[in-house]
Amino acid sequence: MTRIAALAVAATLALPAAAEDRADWPNSLTIGTASQGGTYFVYGNGFASFISEQLGVNATGEVTGGPVQNVTLVETGDHLMGLVTMGPAYDAWMGKSELAPGLEHRSIRALFPMYQTPFQVVALRSSGITSVSDLDGKRVSVGPAGGTPGTYWPLFMEVLGVNARVSNAGAADAAGQLQDGLIDAFAFAAGVPISAFAELAASQDVVMFGFNEEEMPKILEAFPAMAPLTIPAGTYAGHDYDQPTVALWNFAVAHSDMPDSLAYEITTLAMENHDRMLQIHAAASETLIENWDKNTFMPFHPGAVRFYEEAGIEIPDDLK
Repeated sequence: MTRIAALAVAATLALPAAAEDRADWPNSLTIGTASQGGTYFVYGNGFASFISEQLGVNATGEVTGGPVQNVTLVETGDHLMGLVTMGPAYDAWMGKSELAPGLEHRSIRALFPMYQTPFQVVALRSSGITSVSDLDGKRVSVGPAGGTPGTYWPLFMEVLGVNARVSNAGAADAAGQLQDGLIDAFAFAAGVPISAFAELAASQDVVMFGFNEEEMPKILEAFPAMAPLTIPAGTYAGHDYDQPTVALWNFAVAHSDMPDSLAYEITTLAMENHDRMLQIHAAASETLIENWDKNTFMPFHPGAVRFYEEAGIEIPDDLK
């Protein structure tokens, strides 16, 4: 019996018979997020509070290494929910996770789309760094080991022939290292605006960028899961220029053992309360029902399927 199933049994024994539709709900659930200073941390903790408030389940967000770790924590039943980027999630689904190589993560289930994760770099303007290619020979933090940026940025740089001195740190720590001159650039990936980047833009003279015209075709050819995206001018204070880059979609996922009615209620909360989701984080502007189709491989949880089909969306059989 998984840890999640055990929690469900305990909850069944604790609840009165009148609460039949919630009889198998756990008393608490943990949502895997990422490092402080990143979008996952804000989005996940805010949504956990929303769940607690509306559903009466003690939901909390937990700091983790990010999507690569979150998908495995959900697969093993250590977390009931997690926030994942679809690139690392697909690798884990196919048994190619860096954390659990050979283990096909077939217990994960999609709940709802969150937003796109653009890849973005910030450096002090005084450094003269204005492109990914300029990172050659530089000290570059790529976020926590096992997170989306920590996984992909070294691969991006390899494709572009950039030999940087890469280190790992949480978003808030990396921003502090940049200010203190311990690193030359901070390459990250999160829903925009990234809070650590916004704080740097407000307090330091920094430059931000994605991929330039020469770099972009090479990245898109090497990484088919990526999609081109432009971070619009004005996203960060003092940055009045568009930033072309690439992005991956994010989804909230659950273990297949999550009770159907709980998965239904959680999906409903996210999909039917857009204004409240925007209060949690601006990246939730893309937390919309029409973006369900950005998941192309992971089965939706039966509770989520119920929500979408009640909304008139026919989920393909291979995603049920």
